[in-house]
Amino acid sequence: MKVFEIDGTILSLALFTDVTNSKELLDSMQAGTLEPEVAFLNASLIPDVFPVLAASHKTILSKSRESLKTRTLHSELVYNYSGSKHITESLKRFGISESSTYILVARLGASIDEAVYKLINGKETDLEELEGRADQAQIQKLYKISSLELGISSLADAITCRIASRDAL
Repeated sequence: MKVFEIDGTILSLALFTDVTNSKELLDSMQAGTLEPEVAFLNASLIPDVFPVLAASHKTILSKSRESLKTRTLHSELVYNYSGSKHITESLKRFGISESSTYILVARLGASIDEAVYKLINGKETDLEELEGRADQAQIQKLYKISSLELGISSLADAITCRIASRDAL
């Protein structure tokens, strides 16, 4: 687990592999009964923590302006990580699915505590593993990142640019 501070708000991140209860986690999220509230992201679409930090910043800013586009703060984080303006599509693509086994857990405003660890049936691993396990081809397809663009910037930088500029386009 790693903890960051963004504009005075704590963001805690933990990476899990071999998760066996994704369906239960997804059902709890969709029913609104997930306790404590956290964001579950498809970790294979995350090459680095920096884009997640950018999405978290946008989420915190939206909350402070009382302009969340989704029902919860943590679903807003998943939505902001995507490059799309379509909420449902964003949550399906970048959130977890019933078969997800590789998950990044994010919690805003608190650290990932024992209650969160009890939710997940999987093995926690180091965040440094993200880059090596990222599905680069899928990320390039979803974010429409060309090989030419990757010649002048990193995958994480390309994603971050799309996160930061989405609402301006």
